[in-house]
Amino acid sequence: MILPKLTIKGKTIRFPIVQGGMGIGVSLSPLASAVAREGGLGIVSSACLDRLLGKRNNRKYTSYDAVYEEVCLSREQGGVSGINIMVAIARDYDVTVKAAIDARVDVIISGGGLPLALPGIANPGETALIPIVSSLRALEIIYKKWERLGYRPDAVVLEGPLAGGHLGFKIEEIDLESNRLENLFPPIKEYVSKHGDVPVIVAGGIFDHNDISRFLAMGADGVQMGTRFLATEESSATDAYKQAVVDARPEDIVVSHRPGSPCGLPFMVIKNAPMYASTLAGRRKPCCDKGYIMTKNREGKYAVCKAQDDNEGFFCICNGLLSSGGYNTGVEEPLYTVGVNGYRIDKVSTVHEIMKELRGIIPSPHLISPEAA
Repeated sequence: MILPKLTIKGKTIRFPIVQGGMGIGVSLSPLASAVAREGGLGIVSSACLDRLLGKRNNRKYTSYDAVYEEVCLSREQGGVSGINIMVAIARDYDVTVKAAIDARVDVIISGGGLPLALPGIANPGETALIPIVSSLRALEIIYKKWERLGYRPDAVVLEGPLAGGHLGFKIEEIDLESNRLENLFPPIKEYVSKHGDVPVIVAGGIFDHNDISRFLAMGADGVQMGTRFLATEESSATDAYKQAVVDARPEDIVVSHRPGSPCGLPFMVIKNAPMYASTLAGRRKPCCDKGYIMTKNREGKYAVCKAQDDNEGFFCICNGLLSSGGYNTGVEEPLYTVGVNGYRIDKVSTVHEIMKELRGIIPSPHLISPEAA
């Protein structure tokens, strides 16, 4: 199948492939710009950019300055690029949105909670605003809220339960037949077609050209893929993280709930990742000291995180993912997240090679088939 173009808010992407925003510190400007250069939609993850750029450039950054700089870097080599902003990082959410829009980012994709206030934070101008949802109910809530703000989504990302990282389902809902991406998609597509008919991009478990072709044939306008770009030379994941993906077997990839993310959402992870393993074994003391996944206390200040005092039920996701992105490697134990098909990768590749595979230009001889696993 020859892949069609994808147009979002007047911006034409040569191939309907959106690189997932993998945080913390995996999807930065080197990866996003490489994907954009190859004709996909490259995405920077906004999570903890102030610390990551501070280490990279040996100076202190505000969240605003870090986001602005990384967005600009991702756009320098052309193509279409954007940023993924998690609702769960509530303390920095508004300023991150403003910085991205000021930097004239092409696309803002927002999930990790419902981005109900996104259109009201700043005038998006030419920037496309795209929510991530995992159910029709969530999409309906977003549309109703955004319509009160005078805006409709410019596209929608539908993420199923096979994606890496945070999942928008209760733990008992993940294996339900009704929540397979193939079954979630039709009502989402129907609803969107009746409310502006913007692109619907599907995500979660999509791995190769055949997967892309299958969902496009169902009526999807594009696909979002994170895991396929994780173990690449351009990814900013540590070498140890990439090797953990290459070495992973199907049984090594699990959905973690307790211990789990302080966001409260189920979290897909490689089970032998050091932070996950030590938390599961009860060897870690509470050590939350970065403060990104904060909720408000009774005084209305962002000061509460479940990982501050409970490392039996929750791992410190900020420290763990910062380590897997190279920020505090050797000081903190890393936490490795990956999509359900991560075990099918058996070597570190380049974005150029992967994009040719995904387009169907070349076969994927190095990938492990599900049958072989």
